[in-house]
Amino acid sequence: MGRKGPTRHMKREKTPPFWPIHRKEHVWAVRPSPGPHPIEASIPLLVILRDMLGYAKTRKEAKRLIKEGKILVDGRPRKDERFPVGLMDVVEIPDTGEAYRMLPAKGRRLTLHPIDGEEREFKLCRIIGKTTLKGGRTQLNLHDGRNIHLPDSGDQYKVNDVLKLAIPHQEILDHVRFEPGVIALVVGGRSAGAVGKLKEIGPEPGKWRTAAIETKTGEVRTLLKYVFAIGREEPLISLPEAD
Repeated sequence: MGRKGPTRHMKREKTPPFWPIHRKEHVWAVRPSPGPHPIEASIPLLVILRDMLGYAKTRKEAKRLIKEGKILVDGRPRKDERFPVGLMDVVEIPDTGEAYRMLPAKGRRLTLHPIDGEEREFKLCRIIGKTTLKGGRTQLNLHDGRNIHLPDSGDQYKVNDVLKLAIPHQEILDHVRFEPGVIALVVGGRSAGAVGKLKEIGPEPGKWRTAAIETKTGEVRTLLKYVFAIGREEPLISLPEAD
């Protein structure tokens, strides 16, 4: 009888190239659980703890720390070592006082950027869709799998706008409209990690629509889906220093 359902295993040679693991040292890797981010845009919590932060040498050690609830993602303890951590997620280790935000980096990678103070109390979420509910209410669908219910039609919110959300309570603290002039971060493609002012949005149709961003080193043109607004005049979050 054939196999039914998705596989629960993943070989290292099949993992996304940005994962910080050796592909020939062992055969198997941790496959992320279904969750807020897809495999190709996330890193399992166990890999973060063991291979990126170095708080464990083996999977067994990392798994024990995670099962004890010592690692918070977006303000909540996550006890699944396969939990996928992706763009803009906040990883916090209360025992050491450390906190990190997952950001894009050059080379189509994801990196942990250290944060402190009030930065660990919020995250930025992009609106990827809007759904009308009964009674004229609106549901905002966000890039990390969250859904925000509004008491009205929510006409002030548009797809690609960005919300500043308190974590873990999901209170809307600020709203950045996606329009020319905002500060934008490139989160995918070969220009990932570039930051600058959104100059213009191209006329191309559908998924091939592009956008131009004016950075310190010149103009970058990329697909619109890779452009993430992070502020109006100044970024709402701290960013890694440019290489």
